[in-house]
Amino acid sequence: MTKIDFYEVLTVSRDANDQELKTAYRKLAMQYHPDRNPDDPTAEEKFKECSEAYQVLSDPEKRAAYDRYGHAAFNGGGPGAGGNPFAGGAQDLGDIFGDLFGEMFNMGGGGGGRKASRVQRGRDLRYDLTREFEEAVFGKEKEITIRRMETCVDCKGSGAARGKAPVTCTQCGGRGQQRFQQGFFSVARTCSVCGGTGTLIVDPCQTCRGETRVQTEHSILVKVPAGVEQDTRIRYQGEGEAGKFAGPAGDLYVVLNVKAHKFFERDGDDLHCVMPISFPQAALGTELEIQTLEGEATIKIPEGTQSGKEFKLRGKGVPHLNSHGKGDLVIEIRVQTPGKLSKQQKELLRQLSETMVVENTPTSRGLFDKVKEMFT
Repeated sequence: MTKIDFYEVLTVSRDANDQELKTAYRKLAMQYHPDRNPDDPTAEEKFKECSEAYQVLSDPEKRAAYDRYGHAAFNGGGPGAGGNPFAGGAQDLGDIFGDLFGEMFNMGGGGGGRKASRVQRGRDLRYDLTREFEEAVFGKEKEITIRRMETCVDCKGSGAARGKAPVTCTQCGGRGQQRFQQGFFSVARTCSVCGGTGTLIVDPCQTCRGETRVQTEHSILVKVPAGVEQDTRIRYQGEGEAGKFAGPAGDLYVVLNVKAHKFFERDGDDLHCVMPISFPQAALGTELEIQTLEGEATIKIPEGTQSGKEFKLRGKGVPHLNSHGKGDLVIEIRVQTPGKLSKQQKELLRQLSETMVVENTPTSRGLFDKVKEMFT
């Protein structure tokens, strides 16, 4: 019997790409599948016919041979003579030896290889959460909303219509592989019809259209612990996207972006800030009120304090993450030189300068520190 051109079988043009071939084949396979046409032998023949056509045209080497020699490429008229559906190229040799080793080490003595699983793990998701400086220091809860793929409720992740189930692939008999004899070797290839799973979805779910998942919005309460830093990642296991075919869900990673504070800078669990004071305050000493993250505190500035001197308030820093205790607040003193002075202020400073004599000659930094200590 004369075979119909494979391109005509799949109703595609000769320059059809892989996606066009796949789409055309799936449409025909669903139309002529024996489970949908139990009493129609003609449909079964058409199903086998379109499966054979797709098996050849979806393989680049076999398609090239078919385009050149037609059906003769596989029945004795071309390079694949002898009824062998494979052209014997390098890719086929890899399959032969791969299958040979599979047979040698298959202790069960079965057909070698496993069926591919449709089940897939869902993707991990990332959510960037911006928090105020104080919220990162003391911790806070925040409800967020994410968009993610969730398992279809109607088909429960099977992809099949309600009351239906995936059917056994008639091309491979549910094994997920097709075997061919090539000389002394048995060659196993993934079934091109079911993709190695051994089953087909003939009646897809109307809700998810056979995709097994639908996109939804989901709210989750994020608990930001006290003491977190910039770029901290908080993992919520199983809160990512659901896997295909009821596969396990991925994880959700909440990545924190902490806003800068108007005057505090963080170094680990310590806080740093700069406090400006006047020359008289530095020379005579004073007490200053300073704002901390927990309220006001008082620091005593002794007389003769130099610019750059640091004072530390214990336990006024950031809480240790997942632990007890807190860091410190470090305050650096900066003595400010006034840019403008009144006549009275200038006169007072002239009088003061006459009582303070400093030898203005260059010296090393080490010696300068010793001289500074003499004045303090």
